[in-house]
Amino acid sequence: MGTVHPFPGSTSPPEQVGFTRGELNRIVDLYGRMVAAGLWKDYAIEFGRDHASFWAFRRTAERPEYKIEKRPALRARQGMWAVIGEHGAVIRRGHEIGAVLAPIERRLLKLVAD
Repeated sequence: MGTVHPFPGSTSPPEQVGFTRGELNRIVDLYGRMVAAGLWKDYAIEFGRDHASFWAFRRTAERPEYKIEKRPALRARQGMWAVIGEHGAVIRRGHEIGAVLAPIERRLLKLVAD
């Protein structure tokens, strides 16, 4: 493979935070199950310098119902994962994606009568 060299006289491009394949598989799996249940209709993904976000919408024209956010700078403190609700309140924050997604996954559980 070739080597990428920066353009002379310019600063290096800003680093970008993203999801690993395993993290994205976990998020998209949850999204697919929520779509199958009829709860979510659309999504958006945002990659920035300091965070990566997955937004899940009930309808396209609304605010996102949930925002799943990864902020590596908070890894040593509160945990880099957060689930943020529709009005901006942090619902859950933690170090592992599974524990953070648990409140959303509970919505999919159904009680089965004997």
